[in-house]
Amino acid sequence: MNVVHRASTEAVWLGLRHSCTVGLWFWVSGQTVCYQNWAPGNGTGEEECEHTVRSGAVQSGGDQRWISRPETDRLNFICSRYE
Repeated sequence: MNVVHRASTEAVWLGLRHSCTVGLWFWVSGQTVCYQNWAPGNGTGEEECEHTVRSGAVQSGGDQRWISRPETDRLNFICSRYE
């Protein structure tokens, strides 16, 4: 995650979305999340469903924990290609 430290935003999009209907986080590929590294107070609260769809991001500084952000936030992202 060294590339995350060089981001120009305080967080980098992880490719996670939150489904309020079923109450879980999933990757944009459709797979559910097995590993989690949420910062305290992020990732599990029902209050996140009240105002907007949520996306998961990783903090670009500090201990790089995952945070929940409104989907409308503009964030850097990392692309990878599997061969």
